[in-house]
Amino acid sequence: MNQIDLKGRRAVVTGGAQGIGLAITKRLLLSGASVAVWDADAGVTRKALEELSGQTIGVPVDVTDYNAVATAEKKTVEALGGIDILVCNAGIAGMNTTVAEYPVEEWKRVIDIDLNGVFHCCKAVVPGMVARGYGRIVNTASIAGKEGNPNAGAYSAAKAGVIALTKSLGKELASHDIAVNCITPAAAKTRIFDQMTQTHIDYMLQKIPRGRFVQVEEIASMVAWLASAENSFTTGAVFDLSGGRATY
Repeated sequence: MNQIDLKGRRAVVTGGAQGIGLAITKRLLLSGASVAVWDADAGVTRKALEELSGQTIGVPVDVTDYNAVATAEKKTVEALGGIDILVCNAGIAGMNTTVAEYPVEEWKRVIDIDLNGVFHCCKAVVPGMVARGYGRIVNTASIAGKEGNPNAGAYSAAKAGVIALTKSLGKELASHDIAVNCITPAAAKTRIFDQMTQTHIDYMLQKIPRGRFVQVEEIASMVAWLASAENSFTTGAVFDLSGGRATY
């Protein structure tokens, strides 16, 4: 494992108590950062913190509620002294069905968590980064946001929105020492698979030239570099983790 220097940095990882988010939390801690885990599941967060080594705090928060996110930002700044790194990772897969059959409320739920949640977190954290003159933001999008997976319209649309939001915010903050980038991983074997049909899982796997799903540690490795001071020039960019699947 390459050593990324994040000593003295204060990080927030949404959805950081499980799956990809937990792998990112562990990697940031190993790199020397202190980490605030923002997760809607207080029980899972508590269990994760018991197993983690390094300076961590847990902040239960529903990212669909902007007021709750703003409160979490204040609590984190009070506890850690600031926020240098924001990793917007919280998300759900939603139902696997056609657009014509997609329940309206389920569509809204997926968009609210996967896209509006990213907006809420960026909106709450960015002013502090600007005031402190430094920041690194990494948003978790998906290969589905590039290609549009069939029977996953809400998820694909939300992740495409995350890509566009990343590009827009990256341009807005380009005159500051704040880098805003996103990653577009292929699927990883986490609890999110429980939300998918086996047919959809098989579809995703057969599309990956590497012939396997991405490992959460591989995602965390890329995030650690994007969150570091070494990433001093690239912003508003999309970093591929699709095992060769991406067409652009």
